[in-house]
Amino acid sequence: MQLKAMLAVLAAAVSFNAWAAAPIVIKFSHVVAPDTPKGQAAERFGMLAAKYSKGRVKVEVYPDSQLYKDKEELEALQLGAVQMLAPSLAKFGPLGVKEFEAFDLPYIFPSKAALYKVTEGPIGRALLKKLEPKGIAGLAYWDNGFKVMSANKPLRMPADFRGLKMRIQSSKVLDAQMRALGAYPQVLAFSEVYQALRIGVVDGTENPPSNMFTQRMHEVQKHVTLSNHGYLGYAVIVNKKFWDGLPSDVRRSLEQAMREATAYEKQISQRDNDLAMEAIRRAGKTVVHSLSPQEQAAWRKALLPVHKQMENRIGKDLIEAITRAAK
Repeated sequence: MQLKAMLAVLAAAVSFNAWAAAPIVIKFSHVVAPDTPKGQAAERFGMLAAKYSKGRVKVEVYPDSQLYKDKEELEALQLGAVQMLAPSLAKFGPLGVKEFEAFDLPYIFPSKAALYKVTEGPIGRALLKKLEPKGIAGLAYWDNGFKVMSANKPLRMPADFRGLKMRIQSSKVLDAQMRALGAYPQVLAFSEVYQALRIGVVDGTENPPSNMFTQRMHEVQKHVTLSNHGYLGYAVIVNKKFWDGLPSDVRRSLEQAMREATAYEKQISQRDNDLAMEAIRRAGKTVVHSLSPQEQAAWRKALLPVHKQMENRIGKDLIEAITRAAK
């Protein structure tokens, strides 16, 4: 009897040690292709997380909406079905944190350097803190650069948008932007955009070149305008309860991995967008248009009133603070 008891204790200890040795699994879900800047950075983070945690953490990356589409992923994170996401900043408006929609305002960032003054400064940190009451911890900002416009007709002047159905993310700012151009905004999940363009459910869209190319949108859009009218960025976020429950040394190793993955992502984002635009040109299915100074002025005149229009939603003080910081 004593031997049986000892064996039972030994078996329990072995079982416990096996459990203790099992890696902590982080499911990292996103909606874009693996070869986009976000996709590559997610893979890099996974590799670094395993390295710095000495194998105690395993990051499983699920790209291309394999687990969840745009509208589903934040709820999945809050429920703990996934632990990590990198949604575009526009996604936090529908969640109730409308201040993030400031990043959607047309022409608010004159350059990447101006953008980084905001995301890496006190404004960026304060915005991430606003996610905590929603059960979300913000870890970093990732960058996908400035957007181009596409359609099956040239888009050189605001009047060219009149009557077009333009796909947007769910964002009141982007809705107002398209309406300011005379277009009809259509909210669609990112995974549905190629098919919607192909069959004519929507006439055009806006995206950084890397997203446009990796989703093959250039194959079903005859014209692209290098407008750089708006910015698309992401926040890397994690379920707060999961994050706070990690051992402190594991959390420190993940923070180090995230810092390095973020630096890598910034390094490749502009390069990948430039390569994607060159590939779109080479494919020969899309005419690429650059705007003249007069055309750029007409776009700005049409779109800058959106800033004033969104003051009550986003906050006049925040818009002004971002504008000052981005100079």
